[in-house]
Amino acid sequence: MSIVKQALARCSRCGHEHEIPVYKSVNTAEDSGMEARVLDGSLFLWTCPDCGARNLVSYECLYHDPEKRRMLWLLPHGRIRPSEMESIARHAASLGGYTLRLCSNLGELIEKILILNAGLDDVVIEICKYVVKGEWAQQGSGPSATDPAVADAASGEAGPADVPLHFHRLDGDNLIFSYPAAGRMMSLSLGRNVYDDAAGILARNPSLQPEDGFRRIDAAWLATVIA
Repeated sequence: MSIVKQALARCSRCGHEHEIPVYKSVNTAEDSGMEARVLDGSLFLWTCPDCGARNLVSYECLYHDPEKRRMLWLLPHGRIRPSEMESIARHAASLGGYTLRLCSNLGELIEKILILNAGLDDVVIEICKYVVKGEWAQQGSGPSATDPAVADAASGEAGPADVPLHFHRLDGDNLIFSYPAAGRMMSLSLGRNVYDDAAGILARNPSLQPEDGFRRIDAAWLATVIA
C-alpha cells in the first residue's frame, strides 16, 4: 500500500515553511496514476500557498509495481536502515522475479522506470553508455570538456566520460538517449545492434550481473565491476 506522511518544507522563493504530503512508498497497483505522477515529477512538486512558487522536494520513496514485479527505492540522502532494506528484499525474494534497484535522485528513478517499461535491461543500458563514452573519448567527439554542462558533472577536469547520459525512449529499433551540451538537451540515437552487442558482453561476463537485493546500477557501479 502507499504510505503518505506530512513533512515540513521550506519554499525556495519566500522561505516560508508549510506542511506537505510526502510519499514514503507508492503502490502502482492500488493507484494506476502513481506511475504517471512519478514520471512527470509531479509527485515531488508542491506549490507554496503564500507566493505561488513551484518547489521540487527530495525525499525517500519506495516505488513498488507489483504487476511488473519491481521495487525502485529513491534514496536522495543515501540513508536507510540495512535491516529494513534486507527485510523488504527478503519479502521480494519470497514473491520471486522482482527487480530491486536503488536510485540517488529523481532523474535516476525516472530513467529506471523508462528502461524497464521498454523491456530493456538496465545493466545492458549502462554498458551501452560506457561504450558510447569510450568512443567519444577515442574519436575526440561528443560534448567538449569546456562545456559548462560537462564541467558541472564532475569535480576537477571533466570530459565526455563525465557527461550524464540518460535513456529516454525506444523509437522503433533505435534507443534514444539525452544529455546536456551547449546549454541545452541533446539527443543520441543508438541502433538496436549496439544494445544487442552490450547484452552479449553481459552474457559472456557473469561477473557483471548484480548481486541479489537492492543494488544501485549506474556508471559508478559499472566502473567497479568492468575490466
